[in-house]
Amino acid sequence: MSTVRTYNPSVRVGNWNEDICLEEDTMKDFMEKRERGQLLIQKASQMSSNILKKAELSITRDGFVHFGDVVMLMNAGSKDVTGAELRGATTMAVNMSESQMHEAERLEGPCAVSATKRLEPTARNTFVIMPVDDSPPGAPLTHGQHFMICTGPGQGGNLKLHSDIATFTKCSKKSRQQEVCLQEQTCYLSEWKVLSFNPLIRMETEGLPVPANQKLVIVHCKTNQALNVVGDYVLKTPFGSEYEITANTVLDSHRAEKDSNHWIFSSGTAQDPTMPEQILPVGARQ
Repeated sequence: MSTVRTYNPSVRVGNWNEDICLEEDTMKDFMEKRERGQLLIQKASQMSSNILKKAELSITRDGFVHFGDVVMLMNAGSKDVTGAELRGATTMAVNMSESQMHEAERLEGPCAVSATKRLEPTARNTFVIMPVDDSPPGAPLTHGQHFMICTGPGQGGNLKLHSDIATFTKCSKKSRQQEVCLQEQTCYLSEWKVLSFNPLIRMETEGLPVPANQKLVIVHCKTNQALNVVGDYVLKTPFGSEYEITANTVLDSHRAEKDSNHWIFSSGTAQDPTMPEQILPVGARQ
């Protein structure tokens, strides 16, 4: 039968000296971790504040997207046949789990993504356009050219947007569609391409520079599925309720992608950088 201690450490019975030393060591360890900012609650607070810091978008002077640009991937939302809004504008954002928030000092893969209603640029919803070939920094991204969508360096983790064919065990949690996530490795599963949002002019735009702040379709190179906002499914995240993002082409009766597949590379402008509310009408005219 195990012995049950009926006295607290201040009562000197049994191994009282060891109990006092253990409590002193525990308190000392706690104080040292608190001073160094290594407590779990401090790590979570630091990570949350860092990824929610305001970020600066790249300023486009020629109206095109270039390799190395820092942009937001914005979806302008959807409306019904009467023009009433069904889903407001959203941006793709890193969706860290609570365990990652508490333990990680930087973004680590695999990490989910989701569509947030917060349109102001932060470290969480800004991404870097990177080449997969020998294209130099500053070269314009062209329609049909393969590229990668990455988080920022350093604390951003330099993660790549990744997707693969949906299987019974590997798919999105809610809609069961093709999963999209961020991972550290660079491979063919991390390659995407841009198509004109208008299917009738895709052959004519092949090889032309991709315009910033205008609607387009982002397609996964391996599976040929378009990046998609699933407005019917809401995820509970540490940052609030957000929409699920998948790779799934949604077509209308004219065999054209619906607005859930329409994205905008939102960048700053020379006149007024990092202002999404001024960017949205530009894409809406397409």
